[in-house]
Amino acid sequence: MWDVFKDWIFDVIQFFYGFCGDWGLAIIIVTVIFRILISPLMHKQTKSTYGMQKVQPLIQEIQRKYADDPPRLQEEMQKLYAEVKFNPLAGCLPMLLQMPIFIALFQVLSEMGSRTQGTTYEFYNLVPSLVMRPSEAFAQGFGTFVPYLILMIIFAGATFLPMVLQQMGNKDNPQRNQTLIMSAVMSLFMLWISWGSPAGVLLFWGASSLIGIAQQQISMRIMKRRDAEQAETIEVKPIEVDVTRKVKKPRPTKKGDQKKH
Repeated sequence: MWDVFKDWIFDVIQFFYGFCGDWGLAIIIVTVIFRILISPLMHKQTKSTYGMQKVQPLIQEIQRKYADDPPRLQEEMQKLYAEVKFNPLAGCLPMLLQMPIFIALFQVLSEMGSRTQGTTYEFYNLVPSLVMRPSEAFAQGFGTFVPYLILMIIFAGATFLPMVLQQMGNKDNPQRNQTLIMSAVMSLFMLWISWGSPAGVLLFWGASSLIGIAQQQISMRIMKRRDAEQAETIEVKPIEVDVTRKVKKPRPTKKGDQKKH
């Protein structure tokens, strides 16, 4: 089953290679199509995260109020998550969806030499060979290594850049520094992974991460603009007061007045 999936990945890349005549561009086209397919999931994730940013004061208040009561703190946090429809695991889902393609592409590019003959698998004149690893390029000299180094930096940095961008706007968030430190450590780990990965895999993951950042920023701007329009509507719209005048009841007549008549 896994071999069938790998063959399918290669066939898709080869199909687009037949149109554009470049293996790197074919990988980027496949990446774009993949990101379009998961764009609804990405928008939902960004919307959830944006909702959490808006309720940060409530989160801090809950943490302060129930600091000595962990069970109650957990309960109140779960209630808040449910209210703003936030799923802490949602941020990992897009990355998990990419992992099978990442692994399959890693193996496919490692087997490229046996799949087809007489091709260099280059990315125009930018990357000499998409099947070559940065460690192998480094052994051939720094000039050969430079494009692979750029791919490594994009691969490592763009993976966790969305998390960093989200935290940059949360200056009062106590978890901000922890998140930034974790992102830096994980980026170093990704650099280590990229050292032994084929350049085509780095191209796929780096392009996918950059497109994901663009999707995130577009979603954030849409939601911020929507909130601004709603706030403006509330401020401009005049307050409508429904005033209903009471119907006056006829005054009761006195007995003396009745005798006069």
